[in-house]
Amino acid sequence: MNIRRSAALVAATVVIGAAAAPAAVADGASPSPKAVTPSGLYGKSDPTYDGVWRQSLAFVAQDTVGVKPAAKAVDWLAGQQCENGGFAAFRAEPGKACDKKTAVDSNSTAAAVQALVAVGGRDGEVAKGVDWLKKNQNGDGGWGYNPGGASDANSTSVVLGALAAAGEKPADVKSGPGNSGLDALADLALPCSEGKDGGAFAYQPDKKGGLAANADATAASVLGSLGSGFAPGKGDAPDAYTCEDGKKPADLAHNGAVYLQNQLNTHEYLKSQLAGAEDQPDFGNTADAVAAVAAAEGVKYTKDPYAWLEKNAGDWAKQSGPAAYAQLIFAAHATGNDPRDFGGTDLVSALNGTGPAPASAKSGDSASDEDKKDDGKGGFGTWWIVGVMFVAAVGAGFLLSGRKKQQL
Repeated sequence: MNIRRSAALVAATVVIGAAAAPAAVADGASPSPKAVTPSGLYGKSDPTYDGVWRQSLAFVAQDTVGVKPAAKAVDWLAGQQCENGGFAAFRAEPGKACDKKTAVDSNSTAAAVQALVAVGGRDGEVAKGVDWLKKNQNGDGGWGYNPGGASDANSTSVVLGALAAAGEKPADVKSGPGNSGLDALADLALPCSEGKDGGAFAYQPDKKGGLAANADATAASVLGSLGSGFAPGKGDAPDAYTCEDGKKPADLAHNGAVYLQNQLNTHEYLKSQLAGAEDQPDFGNTADAVAAVAAAEGVKYTKDPYAWLEKNAGDWAKQSGPAAYAQLIFAAHATGNDPRDFGGTDLVSALNGTGPAPASAKSGDSASDEDKKDDGKGGFGTWWIVGVMFVAAVGAGFLLSGRKKQQL
């Protein structure tokens, strides 16, 4: 989920192009003078472009391992929501009402919806977020990063995940012309006749309407086609590991996974698509691809790429922060591996350590004294590039380094 990975931010973040979520900003970076990192927020880097995104991924990842975030962390995320239900990437003054200048976007909103569903007890905020997403659906059935922007695979996929998490049936959420987000994804899928690129998804059509395979967009679209959010479960092995003609969501997910399998079989990782970095691995997109393939095809083709991540991705996650740790936890969850033993690293403890101590946790993770006193319940009543974001020209997001989701 670079998964599942977006933000209309110039050179600082990504949703997945294109990417599908804001890219994880290195946690060692210092906050800008204008954006002080709040005490309830995960990560220490400047939150301007990815605050809501990284907080949301952290919550969803914690939910997969039974960790309940601190009340003040949940309150911070809920407090970022505008009255109209949308979320911006980060609002430094959440007490100030949103106005026309507040840059709400589909990726931050969809990520926050998934996170608020995961923590529970926030039905009102979830309903408002879903309502905002429905109101900002494009005629083709998809979503762009910015309201009214051209639909892209990453944004559409993270919204589909949010709708499913909130109890909606994605196929039934349709635009005025009668198109769903699944229809929009189908329009971005390359046919099997495209050879080695067959089954892949494009981020968006090019100026001539052509489609170019994009691994980051494909990982996001596999999950979107499955109606899955950031943390998919393990799928069943298919009868055939080849691209097969078909336009149904299950067909699209299978074909996208086949494309990703072929990419991973070549190097065990996905290469960075950033200019000048052709020979560098993209850790976030690799994690997203592993999770997507496992969700669609089972674990047969994920064992070697996951082992590669265990051996090589630890330092990347430590430098990149909470969204990166979350992406690796999603990969572990989808493949049935233990995120507390990731090549010798406890990803859960590492993620928890980037924010307020959890209200409750399993396997020895400590809860904060404040949240122990109220049993973690008091705060729940008030509570998209990378990767790198490719949105300068199109206002799209990319996956944070990683649904994020990076190119997560």
